[in-house]
Order: sequence, then C-alpha cells, then structure tokens
Amino acid sequence: MSRRIHKVHHETLTFASADDLASAAAGFVAEYARRCVAAQGAFSFAVSGGITPRGMFAELLERDVPWEQTVIYQVDERVAPPGDPERNLTNLVDTFARVSATIEPMPVNDDDLDDAAARYAARLPLRLDLVHLGLGADGHTASLVPGDPVLDADDQHVVTATGEYQGHRRMTFTYHALARADQLLWLVTGWGKHDALSKLLSGDVSIPAGRVWASRSLVMADRAAR
Repeated sequence: MSRRIHKVHHETLTFASADDLASAAAGFVAEYARRCVAAQGAFSFAVSGGITPRGMFAELLERDVPWEQTVIYQVDERVAPPGDPERNLTNLVDTFARVSATIEPMPVNDDDLDDAAARYAARLPLRLDLVHLGLGADGHTASLVPGDPVLDADDQHVVTATGEYQGHRRMTFTYHALARADQLLWLVTGWGKHDALSKLLSGDVSIPAGRVWASRSLVMADRAAR
C-alpha cells in the first residue's frame, strides 16, 4: 500500500548567521514549552541528531524552560555502544545534565532492534508537542535517507534500517510518527544545504524530507542555506 503524500506549507524565517538562528530557535522552543505546560502540564519535545541543533540546545540552557515538565524524545539514533561520541544520546545527556528534563533514549543496544523500535513507538505520546528536524544535503531528514526501504514503512512509527548510512545502522521515526507533531521546527544551516532546502520548500517529494507531513511547520535557515 502506498503512503499518501500531503502538501505542507512551511513558514520560513531566515537569519544572518547560524548563531542568530540558534538563539531564535531556543527562544521559540522555550516559549512553546511554557505555553504547553501552562495548557496541559507537560511538554513533549522530540529532537534529531547532528551538529546543527547543538547551538540551540546550549542556548536553551540559558532560557526559562519548565524542565521538570519536559520530556525529550529522540527522533533518530545511531546503533553504536553507550557513550559513543557518534551517538546522539551522548550529546543530549552531556548537554542537559544540569537540568531536570526527562530524556527517553532510543534502545539501540537491545538484541532485537525491531522489537526495540516497536517498544519505543509505544512509549511515544499520541501527539508530540514539538519535533525538531534537520536537513541533509542529500535531502534526508531524521534518518529517513534516500533509497532506504523504511521510507515506505506503512504502519510503523519507529523502525530500524537494515542497511548502514554513513557507517551506522539507524533507528528512526517514520513519516507516521512525524505526522503526530503539533509543530515541526526545521533548523537548516550552511551553503551545502541550499539545493535540499529549495526542494523542501517547494514540496519536492523526490527527497525524503519533502514527504514529511505535519499540521504546522516552521523552517529556520541561515542566509547561507537560502
């Protein structure tokens, strides 16, 4: 069965530098968190890996965020040993060690990765308040990469890819899980992302990122990427 692809409207903001983007993104997340906690008592925040969001994470530590009511989920993770510097979790734990947020790690060290992915999916809330995504130069987002069979996962929300991408197998949200976001926040920096960003904003479904759907989507990009 083929997955229906929805047209998404992306609100877009452009910043002079990656530092300016990180500061603005942190402000957006902090305000969103406060609104969610005021309305419902909790804030669910799913984050992707990569280098780009680290500036935002560092800025968030200086903001007024209701950390005790915040649960951080992983959008994707490399299958690598605990503490490995390639693991997204390693950076998350190091970054948020001094605040009281709850981090829900993807169980990529379990023996049965398919079962582990299904159990992680079962732990996700019905709706995710905010999901952060990045964008690769090849058009991938999360660990939904060009040509991977998991792009067509029909009824799963978290899967483990069978093949490797840049040296590692990956566990990742599928399009179904991303569609559970009330709000998407894309962070895109660097001239190498220009072509992929153009395709994303035009709704080009030839790249994996172009197939993501959610009710609201905000793209924050630096001038180099635009």
